[in-house]
Amino acid sequence: MLNNKNILLGVCGSIAAYKAALLVRLLVKAGANVKVILTADASNFITPLTLATLSKNPVYTQYFEAETGVWSNHVELGLWADYMLIAPASANTLGKMANGLCDNLLTAAYLSAKCKVLFAPAMDLDMWKHESTQENISKLQSFGNVLIAPGNGELASGLHGEGRMAEPEEILAFLETEIKKGLPLLGKKAMVTAGPTYEAIDPVRFIGNHSSGKMGFAIANELHKLGAEVTLITGPTSQKALSSVKIINVVSAQQMLDACTAQFSENDITVMSAAVADYTPVDVAEQKIKKKENNLHIELKKTTDILATLGKQKTNHQLLIGFALETVDEENYAKEKLKKKNLDLIVLNSLNDEGAGFKTDTNKITIFNKNLTKTTFETKLKDEVAKDICAEILKLMVNS
Repeated sequence: MLNNKNILLGVCGSIAAYKAALLVRLLVKAGANVKVILTADASNFITPLTLATLSKNPVYTQYFEAETGVWSNHVELGLWADYMLIAPASANTLGKMANGLCDNLLTAAYLSAKCKVLFAPAMDLDMWKHESTQENISKLQSFGNVLIAPGNGELASGLHGEGRMAEPEEILAFLETEIKKGLPLLGKKAMVTAGPTYEAIDPVRFIGNHSSGKMGFAIANELHKLGAEVTLITGPTSQKALSSVKIINVVSAQQMLDACTAQFSENDITVMSAAVADYTPVDVAEQKIKKKENNLHIELKKTTDILATLGKQKTNHQLLIGFALETVDEENYAKEKLKKKNLDLIVLNSLNDEGAGFKTDTNKITIFNKNLTKTTFETKLKDEVAKDICAEILKLMVNS
């Protein structure tokens, strides 16, 4: 859940600040990108060097460095974050946040943040129970901020009771649970195909295409980020998927057909972005074909149309998305394919468009739905194209 998430961690002046070291380590280990803002009081308990070393990023302590004149852009930090986490959150900082006071970098970044903010208070028992503290917490929650409640235990004063900051492992688990709550595809299963297929001529040679698999991998990663349990069936490619995406490697069109038909019924969403060969050799030579004649004739036969096969098996609860890569009369071919193969969406790209097609980092797409409603997108990086495709899938799910 935390893989590639941007976490802005605020650390306030509290003895619990020493736990920030373990918290940063756990976040980084979970795959998060972590930046830390340390208040002036917090630096009395833990050094910026410790947290910079563990986060692998500079630690921010003030608006600007007097010696260098370098400015810490609080707006940029607030916009960078996918989630802002303040742990420990002192009574002083909670009061400032609740009342819009902005006298340090942390509170300025908080007021600039557009993301969800979670806070884990740490203070002594009487401070925690004080009416003003509880009022500030209620006010922060009314703003949409999320409380990670403190636990019971021995406090720095020697008292025993509420006010002890949640342990780093508990904060990590809480954050992961909070992320899951906002994922629209949580509990859904998705299957994605990617890359080319290689159709063997002999043990050395094959018929293939120039597909890199970048688009399919980007879609698989995006569906996973939206909460889906993703199975990625891929032909030969050097692309890497997120570690929690299940990978099934195949080589030929037949192997991809077998894998797809075996997995299809279990999935709510299927996105067929692989460039599967339309033809395969009738006979595959057992030994390398020697160069003898000026011409070599290879008889080819049609491969099974995987998309059409799945379209016939599709049930009402399933969404099936296909791709069309065309060079002439693109839109008509795409719309015909959409109807003929029982698709819910078809993603069209044209080799005539600059920045579209195989082996590029960008793509330019047009999407048609079942009603033949057309949505055209500008040329974008394939990661951004994947977000556009997934947004159209989410629209279908909402309206179904």
